[in-house]
Amino acid sequence: MKVLLAFGGEGPEREISILSGEAVLAALSEGGHDVIQANINKPKEILPFLERVAPDVVFLCFHGGWGEDGRIQAFLDLLGFPYTCSGPEACTLAMDKEASKAIFCHCGIRTPFGIALDAGDADILPDRPEISDLLRAGKRLVIKPTSCGSTVGVSVVSTANDLLAAGSAAAHYGQRILVEEYIEGRELTVAVWDGDAEPIAFPVIEIKPQSGFYSYEAKYTPGRSRYVVPASLEGCVLKEVQSAAIRAHLALGCHIYSRVDIRLGIDDKPYVLEVNTIPGMTATSLVPKAAKAYGWSFPELASRMVEAALKAAPPKRRGIVLFDANVLDL
Repeated sequence: MKVLLAFGGEGPEREISILSGEAVLAALSEGGHDVIQANINKPKEILPFLERVAPDVVFLCFHGGWGEDGRIQAFLDLLGFPYTCSGPEACTLAMDKEASKAIFCHCGIRTPFGIALDAGDADILPDRPEISDLLRAGKRLVIKPTSCGSTVGVSVVSTANDLLAAGSAAAHYGQRILVEEYIEGRELTVAVWDGDAEPIAFPVIEIKPQSGFYSYEAKYTPGRSRYVVPASLEGCVLKEVQSAAIRAHLALGCHIYSRVDIRLGIDDKPYVLEVNTIPGMTATSLVPKAAKAYGWSFPELASRMVEAALKAAPPKRRGIVLFDANVLDL
């Protein structure tokens, strides 16, 4: 296939997107595909590549911002180019942790208690009774932006004295912030494959960061976290964790693939945190690890994603030359 590999972006996850692009380039090349790289900063910069290359598939490796929140997906749908992730609606919902949490609750999918606030209200966090009651009960809290990934702007707090700094850190990365109860227990993640007849859950991965918190550094610095693949779980617990991941994937309308992050409580109950529609594909990333445990090499996974994108795509439409690139000044 002729594959346009698009990565980069302009947000705080740009560096990781570039690393994902490099890893996917090697995997696709090994799979025999004709790969053209597009390292772009602004959305409209993809237009010349689409015009010149006319790819069979666009392999998206953006993380966060307009590359993962549904905007670039809607644009590619408009032009009829297949791409390797969920559609714009699912991407929008997954990127917005406030919206996805509401859907999980509506669908009966267990998720931590949380409240969302405007970033401008970060300085009144200590005044919210829902928050102060949890802290007085000895609970820890997670404070994060509602629309950012890679643990950017995320803090775990255990005292009221830490609330203001944590709220300010989260508010720096968006207009809304989310305050959640921290679920004591184990950090799990489940890759869901939805490129064939029925969605399946790959083997569950347990994440054991050295620091105890799966921070940005713990995610992307080799040796800072240990990964157990497959996770050591009792049969009934494993089934419930994988079922929760698939239900969350379907609740948001995802397809092709996703990665569902879960906390397994000390009660052995899974709590869904979020769904990632374009998770990392770096050397330390989790979806390739899960696929390997399932029996797929990284090149096979990448090729299957390309094939699934073609299968799910609407008929192609041309006419990009007539398109006004200014609409992509997002």
